[in-house]
Amino acid sequence: MNWLTKRHGRKTPPGLEMRIWKKLPLMTLAGTLAIAALPVLVRILPSAPDADRAKHIRSVDIFAIATEITLIAAVFTLAIGCVVVHIMKGPAYQADSLPVEHADRPKQDEPGDRS
Repeated sequence: MNWLTKRHGRKTPPGLEMRIWKKLPLMTLAGTLAIAALPVLVRILPSAPDADRAKHIRSVDIFAIATEITLIAAVFTLAIGCVVVHIMKGPAYQADSLPVEHADRPKQDEPGDRS
């Protein structure tokens, strides 16, 4: 007896999840480069004369690290979602049916039974 039988002809074609999946590396690279450009620009461009340059650079570095961590978490979450949707769109399975004992004659309520 086969525990799970595949139902043929039920696979849904790939949709938005595969388009997102294919764009994830490019989106990750573009986001990382954009985030990495901030600390580079802070070091290249002149700062205000009365501002503490080291403190400003440190603040931008912390912001860039936090933004990169957020980007990686978002990409990872999107990747998990794409995998889950792709798996759910896979072939359907039909389990063995179990007979229901009272299907043809439902249980009658007892006169004294109040539920």
